[in-house]
Amino acid sequence: MVYSSGDMKNRPGNPHDSRPEHWRVQSADGVAVLNIPGLNGRARVFDVDAALLVDVPADTGGAWLELTVEFDGRRQWSRRIPAHNPGQTDSLDYHQRMRLEAEQGLRIRAIAAVKGVRVRELVIEAREDA
Repeated sequence: MVYSSGDMKNRPGNPHDSRPEHWRVQSADGVAVLNIPGLNGRARVFDVDAALLVDVPADTGGAWLELTVEFDGRRQWSRRIPAHNPGQTDSLDYHQRMRLEAEQGLRIRAIAAVKGVRVRELVIEAREDA
């Protein structure tokens, strides 16, 4: 699993820094978890995206992919679709705008389930609205 916090690495917990936050985690094992810490003093609005990319074999007989997204342990969204694009890739994407109040953190978990395809990448990204 690869974690990245963009510009956040140089400003741990400074609530007066007005640069937008960018958080990202990438996984190839079917589960990705992104923790956005709470900050003192200001509310924040994030565009949260989760994306599942799979490799689809040439023969897709009955293959499918599923993506589930949780915020703080509560299911927000889940979808299962038949695999398309034999011999190429297929994907499922989720988007949500989320407001975090001052001092509120958020734990985002994305879970991939597949049959007959291989997870290439599972990514969670949260970009603060500037």
